[in-house]
Amino acid sequence: MRTFVLLMCLVMGCLAQVPHTCRSPPLLTGALSVANEKFYANAKYTYDAMLKRIRFKEVGYYENKTFGIDALLLFREGVMYTINHRNKTCKKERLKREDFHPMEIPADAALLGQVILGSSSGPGQGLLVNTWYGEVATPSGKDKWVSTFTEFGCIPVSSAYYTDKTGWMLSSFFNIVVGILDPLEFFPPKFCQGALLDETEEAANFYSIFKNLTKYS
Repeated sequence: MRTFVLLMCLVMGCLAQVPHTCRSPPLLTGALSVANEKFYANAKYTYDAMLKRIRFKEVGYYENKTFGIDALLLFREGVMYTINHRNKTCKKERLKREDFHPMEIPADAALLGQVILGSSSGPGQGLLVNTWYGEVATPSGKDKWVSTFTEFGCIPVSSAYYTDKTGWMLSSFFNIVVGILDPLEFFPPKFCQGALLDETEEAANFYSIFKNLTKYS
């Protein structure tokens, strides 16, 4: 009984503290689901904030068609590979280096609240999280976002991002491991070695992965 009382005091003490903005660990491996009004997808990702690189493998549905995407984003090199394993081909595009954004809650974000997901009635039954709101200035106006991160460890739990073009894009993160399980994820397959960089197209960014989803179906 004494242990339970001490645990409850610890939980209440944590709730009494003012949450602070934070940055996630620099190396993460995990999965997420992404959805809006038009499509739904599940993805696995490998994330390296130190060397600014992301591997993103996704399978989903768009307009009643299945699509698959395998993309390797190397921001320091300014290159993005879109990999087609079925045809053994790669598209190599210029990537905007400045578009790398670490997983974090920026300093100017507004705290919406702190809650326990699940239950606080016993140990291991709940997860203490903070939900934040922010806006991003764009040439066409302002994008909006709402993100939930864990209080301890600053691990992403969910995110909602709004643009006039896409509407609200909802993401849920799960099965996250701190660290890189397979360093080879950050190297393109051998059949990509002959891919030529297209210098004529506009430089890509993270959202270029989702352009023209039907071509991946």
